[in-house]
Amino acid sequence: MELTPKWEYVADTVMGGVSTGQIAHETVDGRKATRLTGAVSLDNNGGFVQMAFDLKADGSTFDASPFTGIEFEVRGNDESYDLRLRTDQLRRPWHSFRTEIFATPEWQTLRIPFTAFEPHRTDVTFDPARLRRIGILAIGRVFDADVAVAGIRFY
Repeated sequence: MELTPKWEYVADTVMGGVSTGQIAHETVDGRKATRLTGAVSLDNNGGFVQMAFDLKADGSTFDASPFTGIEFEVRGNDESYDLRLRTDQLRRPWHSFRTEIFATPEWQTLRIPFTAFEPHRTDVTFDPARLRRIGILAIGRVFDADVAVAGIRFY
């Protein structure tokens, strides 16, 4: 099932950090994509830039339980990024289900099963029937982010 995300940019500045970045809708190596670029800084207790989207415009849940995971086309700058999921079970901004991806300079299609996502700072068990938000983050170390997504879908 193909998704049509309305990506949003979020950075550590929401909590006092100083990382900078942006998202842009552009053609990257021949594919229409959403691209996250920026400079991740650990100064001022910061450390991330991200692009994320709610599965439903009103922020309510989407039942992804009929699917095995997420497939997407990604291209980057030979860096690792976090792929994060949020459900309506999570109450704090730092709660998530996450896995690491590596974005090469060539377009690649990644298939990430839901079983690859680990809970972060929560005891909640991931329930794909309660999925709300998907995000890609450059986080946790000083580096220049450059990651593009051309398509995203459930499989």
